[in-house]
Amino acid sequence: MRSARWYPGVMRMVYLLAAVLIVWSVWALATEVFDVPPYVVPTPGKTFSALTGDWSNLDGLVLQTIWECVAGFLVGVAVGFLFAVLMAHVKIIQQIFYPILIASQAIPIVALAAPLVIILGFGLTPKLVIVGLIVFFPVVVNVLDGLTSIDKDMVALARSMGGSSLKLFLLIRLPATLTPLFSALKLAATYTVTGAVIGEWTASESPGIGQDLLLKNSRLDTAGVYADVLLLTLIGLSGFVLITALEHLLTPWRARSTARRKPRGTQEPQETRILTPERI
Repeated sequence: MRSARWYPGVMRMVYLLAAVLIVWSVWALATEVFDVPPYVVPTPGKTFSALTGDWSNLDGLVLQTIWECVAGFLVGVAVGFLFAVLMAHVKIIQQIFYPILIASQAIPIVALAAPLVIILGFGLTPKLVIVGLIVFFPVVVNVLDGLTSIDKDMVALARSMGGSSLKLFLLIRLPATLTPLFSALKLAATYTVTGAVIGEWTASESPGIGQDLLLKNSRLDTAGVYADVLLLTLIGLSGFVLITALEHLLTPWRARSTARRKPRGTQEPQETRILTPERI
């Protein structure tokens, strides 16, 4: 039934709304009970008023930050996926570059922002590189794990049946990477906002929410700062939700691990018996 099919998705939305209401209520209650000054932690109402009151200025900044997140995300995913496939097929490249990738994660992305600006200049390019670097590592590691964990007997069987390298990749190797890939994408989708903000702080020619956050902080506009943080949080959560929905569409076998239940009121078809002389 269609209602049962969409029931899990509806319940996820209900749980999400419940979580938002809980956070909003705890926030409002904490500011009232502990009598927190508004210049330290504004109430949710003042934050929302700052958001709606300055929306004519914020809408263009939001679109700029979203564009940086989406473009950098796509670049990081594409390069990371291709590099993982290359390492999985050429072992010497994996042995040389995989330790370098692991060691590179010890370098804070904030420390790399300044050299990237010196090399690439101000503008969109260094911001895309920063976001792409954040996405690149989890994609490479997870896709490589998926490609190297494929059952070798399955691959040998497909080759013995005349499967070409392209068919092996499309029908066996690529589906094996989807589950670990989406795990990496959901993680990277939330971190892209961090990369975009760092890029705006260091290489800002076109302003975004990150630059507006610094500006309001310098003006001691606490409600405006919290409004910007709220917007950045919504951007990250929206990316996570979109990736989760895409995962649900492309990996339907993960949504249902048990057999479908038959609707109530339906009966199993009775076995048709053939009358033989012994049964008469």
